[in-house]
Amino acid sequence: MYTDEIKEMEKYADEKNIPIMQKKGLSFLCKFIEKNNIKKILEIGTAIGYSAINMALVSENINIVSIERDQEKYIEAIKNIKKCKLEKRITLILGDALNIDLKDKYDLIFIDAAKGQYINFFNKYKDNLVEDGFIVSDNIDFHGYVENIDEIKNKNLRQLVTKIRKYIDFLKSNEEYDTKFYKVGDGLAITYKKGVLDE
Repeated sequence: MYTDEIKEMEKYADEKNIPIMQKKGLSFLCKFIEKNNIKKILEIGTAIGYSAINMALVSENINIVSIERDQEKYIEAIKNIKKCKLEKRITLILGDALNIDLKDKYDLIFIDAAKGQYINFFNKYKDNLVEDGFIVSDNIDFHGYVENIDEIKNKNLRQLVTKIRKYIDFLKSNEEYDTKFYKVGDGLAITYKKGVLDE
């Protein structure tokens, strides 16, 4: 279902050098959504709509709100969502996620936007999570650089990877939440309120 449209998106992302979620990570995330009966998702970082569309295709009961600050990507995402006839279940918002206030609660919040802002995204939207919900963060390994920061020669890249490492430390030391880290795709972190998975 929609295989051609998804392949087109992958080709477009490759040609335009737009980062989209790695297939293994995406497959893991979609299985997690199915297993945990996730219905309402907030995505921070739409890009061209690739991950939102794949998440929405897990079940007809899934509704997604996705935020994107880049107008060109936002317009491309709208086109892709219409091609897949998912405009009734995926709502796009154009703007900086740090400047947008949402009142709704979500079963899952997926963070896949500016890597240097992950802590800020987490703190801003954690109150939009249902009590037993999950925050999923992508690019936790960041192409293997996170564990090999000493090998990075580029200053900007090193600063970015340092911010990702700070986010990992922030998750590990968080007194309110537990996090599990998965070496899948480009590295995923799944965070939830303490006690949620222990019951």
